[in-house]
Amino acid sequence: MTDSSAYTLSNLVEELRWRGMIHDMTPGTEEQLAKEKTLGYIGFDPTARSLHIGNLATVMLLVHLQRHGHQPIALVGGATGMIGDPSGKSAERNLLDVETLRENQEGVRQQLEKFLDFKASDNPAIMVNNYDWFGQIGFLEFLRDAGKHLTINYMIAKDSVKKRLETGLSFTEFSYQLLQGYDFYHLYQHQGVKLQMGGSDQWGNITTGTEFIRRKASGGRHSGEAYALTAPLITKSDGSKFGKSESGNVWLDAEMTSPYKFYQFWLNVADEDLSRLLRVFSLKTQEEIEALEQLPNPNEAKRALAEELTTRIHSAEDFENARDASTILFGNAALERIQRIDEKTLLEVFEGLPQETISRSEYESAGNVVDLLSETTHQLVFKSKGEARRMIQQGGVSINKEKITSTNAEATFPLLQDKYLLVQRGKKNHYLVRVVD
Repeated sequence: MTDSSAYTLSNLVEELRWRGMIHDMTPGTEEQLAKEKTLGYIGFDPTARSLHIGNLATVMLLVHLQRHGHQPIALVGGATGMIGDPSGKSAERNLLDVETLRENQEGVRQQLEKFLDFKASDNPAIMVNNYDWFGQIGFLEFLRDAGKHLTINYMIAKDSVKKRLETGLSFTEFSYQLLQGYDFYHLYQHQGVKLQMGGSDQWGNITTGTEFIRRKASGGRHSGEAYALTAPLITKSDGSKFGKSESGNVWLDAEMTSPYKFYQFWLNVADEDLSRLLRVFSLKTQEEIEALEQLPNPNEAKRALAEELTTRIHSAEDFENARDASTILFGNAALERIQRIDEKTLLEVFEGLPQETISRSEYESAGNVVDLLSETTHQLVFKSKGEARRMIQQGGVSINKEKITSTNAEATFPLLQDKYLLVQRGKKNHYLVRVVD
């Protein structure tokens, strides 16, 4: 797959298989996708104002669907988001109010526009909100027209329900799969959607939709044909959930997870996870990805993946800023590059470093670099002047990435952001001095 001609209807499933992005398919799915342009959708409940990288794997299903000539639909669950999907959950979600859901919907929409082409001439992406139809349906009407088509026995047999029956499942959550099934039916009837996709934890909900369509629409103008395709949930090599850092979810919103921390997340993925992550999250060709997989130093492939994703989700400028910031502590970042980094990112880099705050008058009155690194900074870096002198003479001290060569050097260093000094002692010990007015 090296040129645009390779992206045809018929080889979508072939590409998804190579990328390890197929967990289950209903019979006939591959034949349907090879036969004609197909409308396929994935639902996103707006439970937060941002998607996170756990959602990104399913977004990539829509991306590949569109690249191969099919038409993607992103359903934002303004209605189902009020209930919450019990799939994969051990407890019931907190219910969100309408205003919060609307704000979340807008955030999700803006993020999806970075991946899907809503202005394509032949197969533009479409966004729909299921509140537009559920808001018009009365409770009794829904029970009569939808509830009678699926039995309680059928719904209880779903894994997502069985697992929760042991701990307790409200009727509200139990009804979720019926609502999702109706979504599929509505899109099938009104827009000719024949495919629903999602993560493997959604298999039960999605196949409820195909069964609902088979029972309610069979004999109609679409003859009740609907299909399901799910991708494996992304987990780490140790089996733990992928997409979380020490501080929680890695979000696509820059205010919730900064571009620097987003970039760092990809740089720090485990070597044994790298091949799978490249295939799922990168849009590079098969040849390009296999070339990255064969590099002797996996960090080069990690940097390539981090660059691609940070640029696509944030911007080229954000990537460059994050890349430069990542070299401050253990790289060869030049002072002028450090000075260009914004203060918020700079402080993220320095997070966790031993720090000391001194006044500007203390800084300006420091006699020389030895005084600065011992007495003036309250023994943050060195406990004594003698210790400071010995380390400087051994070439083991830098300030703002500049090696200190003389113990008599004046303490007049340009401050980062006009308020910070980054001190390095030896190869791995870093300290931050904050100068305040």
